[in-house]
Amino acid sequence: MSLHTRGVEQDVRELSTLLGDVLAEQTSADALETVESVRTEAIDYRRGETKSRATLQAELAALDATSEETVARAFTTYFELINLAEERERVRAIRERTEDGTLPESLAAAVEQLAAEGADAETVEQILEETLIQPTFTAHPTEARRKTVKAKLRSVAHTIETLDERRLTKRERRSLDRDLTAEVTSLWQTPQIRDRRPEVTDEALNVQWYLENVLFDVVGDVYEELERALDEHYPGVDGPKLFEFRSWAGSDRDGNPYVTPEVTAETLDRQRTVVLDRYREKLKELSGRLSQDGRDFSVGEPFTARLDADKERLPGLADDVEQRYPNEPFRQKLKLMRERIERVDDVRQGGYADAEELLADIESVATGLRADGADVIAAAAVDPVARQVDTFGFSLASLDLRDHQENHTETVANVFESVGVDYRSMEESARVETLTDAILQSEPVVDVGTHGAFEGTTETVLRRFDALADWQREYGADAIDTYCISMTETPSHVLEVLFLADQAGVVDLPGYCGLDVVPLLETESALSGAREIMGTLFENEAYAAAIEARDNVQEVMLGYSDSNKENGFLAANWSLHRNQKRLAAICSDHDVDLRLFHGRGGSISRGGGSMNEALLALPTETVTGEVKFTEQGEAIAEKYANPQIAQRNCEQMLNAQLRARYQAVADEGNGVPEAWHGPLETAAGAAHDAYRDLLDTDGFVSYFEQATPITVIEDLNLGSRPASRSGERTVEDLRAIPWVFSWTQARCIIPGWYGLGTGLERYIDEGGDVETLQELYDQWPFFRTTVNNAALALARTDLEIAAEYADLAGEDREPFFGRIVAEYERSVELVRAITGRDRLPPREWVDENLDRRNPYVDPLNLLQVRLLDQAERSDTEERTLRLTVKGIAAGMKSTG
Repeated sequence: MSLHTRGVEQDVRELSTLLGDVLAEQTSADALETVESVRTEAIDYRRGETKSRATLQAELAALDATSEETVARAFTTYFELINLAEERERVRAIRERTEDGTLPESLAAAVEQLAAEGADAETVEQILEETLIQPTFTAHPTEARRKTVKAKLRSVAHTIETLDERRLTKRERRSLDRDLTAEVTSLWQTPQIRDRRPEVTDEALNVQWYLENVLFDVVGDVYEELERALDEHYPGVDGPKLFEFRSWAGSDRDGNPYVTPEVTAETLDRQRTVVLDRYREKLKELSGRLSQDGRDFSVGEPFTARLDADKERLPGLADDVEQRYPNEPFRQKLKLMRERIERVDDVRQGGYADAEELLADIESVATGLRADGADVIAAAAVDPVARQVDTFGFSLASLDLRDHQENHTETVANVFESVGVDYRSMEESARVETLTDAILQSEPVVDVGTHGAFEGTTETVLRRFDALADWQREYGADAIDTYCISMTETPSHVLEVLFLADQAGVVDLPGYCGLDVVPLLETESALSGAREIMGTLFENEAYAAAIEARDNVQEVMLGYSDSNKENGFLAANWSLHRNQKRLAAICSDHDVDLRLFHGRGGSISRGGGSMNEALLALPTETVTGEVKFTEQGEAIAEKYANPQIAQRNCEQMLNAQLRARYQAVADEGNGVPEAWHGPLETAAGAAHDAYRDLLDTDGFVSYFEQATPITVIEDLNLGSRPASRSGERTVEDLRAIPWVFSWTQARCIIPGWYGLGTGLERYIDEGGDVETLQELYDQWPFFRTTVNNAALALARTDLEIAAEYADLAGEDREPFFGRIVAEYERSVELVRAITGRDRLPPREWVDENLDRRNPYVDPLNLLQVRLLDQAERSDTEERTLRLTVKGIAAGMKSTG
């Protein structure tokens, strides 16, 4: 019997028809006719049935302002709905391939591969113990949709799921059709554009929603799949904790003045409240299931001892639970456990001190069930709750603090100045020595509680560190135990944060360090100087003591976005790959365990792409088992909004990490021939030069401003953080997200490929050959992933549309657009030669996806160009222009 009653074609057709009906009813039949005419002309051109877009351009030119807005809204809403249809198709594929055992990159496939390659049970156990995956959700402003719109779309998605997976009576179908029509109508009537910029709290709530409503429940299913696979090939091997979720939302201060200590405290408190509420719910559900009669069921001594201990701990409740649940020991215990959760943030005694205490109690319930043969109940009902507590603790997601190194340097300089030390004028070596002495001395240099004696940045930073000490006391050190330093360039930038943490009492060396101090290396100078930076730190007495107190683990964050913006696609990728190997060597030389934190964005240009492939493409020596990476913007919704897709995403990540770690343990993959590095060195150098030559040419910034909608994007209410660091109009000052967003809107995604063709061509011109590049593509995961990602960016680039934007630049057009076209053609030719494919994307379904979308994105692009070309715009036209940005983002399924 088929698992589904529908297919993607039916979903697309019915949703499109429904949207047309709603459009006609809410506007007019004439408006629908206009939209249909525009749509038909766009499709005819893409199919080659018309030779130019002249008719389409004429239709758009004839629209009045109201009709322009209707057209923009129609196509934007179409993409929102079609994205749901494609999401449903992905779920179908997951379910069907799981059912017939053909799902690739599954946990069953990972364990089966380990067994096939001869991994014994002891090795598999070691790999599992060493593996920890830490997705870290950020609030970076790349999500173009309003929360209200997303909520309505989730309702539509749920209805489509019901239509697809249930056999319905005619009456049930009529009811669902009515509900679907009502929701799409409401969606049409809802403004797509935010009237205000979201606040930091809004962003934190958005991240919290995915954790609370999807991942909290999905985690248990992931472990169950793993345990099922292990039981088949490695009976007796259990899966330890493998996932830990973290967040920057509400704690990332870098470039965002609205992230105050009050906001961070509010986030910590709310997340704790949410997760404790979820645990109470789960224990209440268990109470409904675990109704065993203690007179006939032997719960065992360990469980009985913990039950008796709780009765002594909560004497006022002991009699009540015995009377309410006579001879039902599990229900008695669960009621007492719920009370202890209630008292976690209560003045009353008896609450759990930490999540480990709650976990021990839950595991005792499972042990009690297994004591008398109820293993299946323990596995089905209790073990998933234990996994949730082990994963989410009492914090739901641990927070990382982050700020720019300049703010710490200014603060430290002012603190030392207040005690007569001229830190500001010191050379680097003197700064390191001064900071080291200050950290190791017993007396503090400054009482951070007196932050009010300072002003501006210094007061802000000191107040944060003062609050950090309070947060760790109240919520536990694990709730907020990482501090990331943006634009780290020198060892002193790291020691400054360690110093401030020491002054706050968060660090007390030797012996205690309540903070992972994480340098973010994102510029070429920082990456190339990593050995000097990290080597100096590892040999520093204070920092070495801090590392020892943190279990000898050093976390280092790599900035993909700014590295790409500074150096171009190929040079950035090669630099990051090469310097990861260097970091691994540095850590190995100093007997320090490395944990890499990959600052990946959602787009190819910012380190995005398949996470499974990215993990497998990492240098083997960097795969220590623990890995951390950012999840941002629309990528969060795409990966984690649907529970089945969220589970699949987690399983793919774990599949890749287990396989990659086994390769490292088995010393496989280290045999990448040194000769392979030569072609990349040559190509990356030439690619960097070509990219920088483009950006450094006089007039480029003016061209960028005119040939992309950057000025519109900067004013969109996408996130709480400003679009640029200082407000200056330079590429360097512009944040990576609006940089990539702008080029993506203009269908000219140069951050994802510019320089690739020139670089590869230089390698060939200097004696290399395509055959060697083909060998690298076939056998080297890093090179294959890099080329495939560039191919996707090239496939999403449309130079015909990009030319329309380039025309807006007037006389600034020629020095730049011709070079962009030539580089595109070089890159496409060489990618096709290396991959041996006529099509650009590595997967056929991507071509199908683009064919479905392009005819509908084109009108939005052309309308956007028309509006950008107007010197003055009415309020309606301004609203329509912003709406085209949302629509193109939905159509491209990408912002920044």
